Amino acid sequence: MTRPDPRAADLPTRLGKGMMIGAWAAGLGLLWFLFHGVIEGERNPNRHPEAEVGAGGALQLVLERNRAGHYLADGRIDGHRVTFLLDTGATMVALSLELARRLDLPLRPGGQVRTANGVVSTWSTVLRSVDVGGLEVSDVRALVLPNLPGDEVLLGMNYLKHFEILQRGEALTLRRIVD
Repeated sequence: MTRPDPRAADLPTRLGKGMMIGAWAAGLGLLWFLFHGVIEGERNPNRHPEAEVGAGGALQLVLERNRAGHYLADGRIDGHRVTFLLDTGATMVALSLELARRLDLPLRPGGQVRTANGVVSTWSTVLRSVDVGGLEVSDVRALVLPNLPGDEVLLGMNYLKHFEILQRGEALTLRRIVD
């Protein structure tokens, strides 16, 4: 027994095919959007940090550790949004040359410094404002490293020295030192 050839009316139309492809693309886009947010939340659980008044009236900020054991937090340099990586082993705030150029920071020759990757030539700059969740410090010196990977800014001790640092479990608290 032979089957008759399909009629044109039985075949999917171009519009139907287009709608099917569009639905798949929209579904995949939605899945990417949802999972990207989950992954980003695990990488940086402190995307919208806000300082609060703690015991004794001091302003404080509590940060969660990420899955890799680091403390990342979004903040601002001179009003521009950046992601900070708290680095108590860094003497100064440090950022990549690429990011410094995007932020249009004034650069001066900074000499050479010894890093975990060896000796590198640097530039220096002064950040008018470094703000993490409302904990703002003005006129912060920073190193600009030409080969620093990524967009994360290393938040070094010349910023952190303005705060008490307390780590308990999976949380780190920065509390403004009251003079």
